[in-house]
Amino acid sequence: MLMQLLNVLYVLIAIAIIALVMLQQGDGAQAGSGFGGGASATVFGARGSTNFLSKSTKWLAVAFFVISLGMAMYASRQAKATGPARAPDLGIMGQPAPAGTPTAPATGPRIPTAPAQPAAPAPTVSTAPATATPAATAPASSAPAATTPAAPAPAQGH
Repeated sequence: MLMQLLNVLYVLIAIAIIALVMLQQGDGAQAGSGFGGGASATVFGARGSTNFLSKSTKWLAVAFFVISLGMAMYASRQAKATGPARAPDLGIMGQPAPAGTPTAPATGPRIPTAPAQPAAPAPTVSTAPATATPAATAPASSAPAATTPAAPAPAQGH
């Protein structure tokens, strides 16, 4: 209960710090007047007294860091109290299956297959008559005949 309260307070402080920082006017806002102003109007020169926004930002930052350190010490003490890390609790998935429960095959999901189809008849190929020569019956082609590269001639020594 206390940790939940600290977490809520921690987030609220962080949001308040962001809001207060965004509301404040930065040091660089006086840069335009730095070229003609006196010593108090320099870019990063002397500043007057701090205002309410900067004081409240400072105290919120102190509270933020104190809560951060407190939660870190609490977490480290809890880790020591519970001992070394153990296997994670898998809940229902970590329990063994009851007897008689069908289990999935170890090879993965079963994919249905299509029913067997009858074999298609082989296409018939007509052959040329044995008496005709291929050169006499084949028309002349304009494409050059495919040739295999000839082996290089052996080099002759002198």
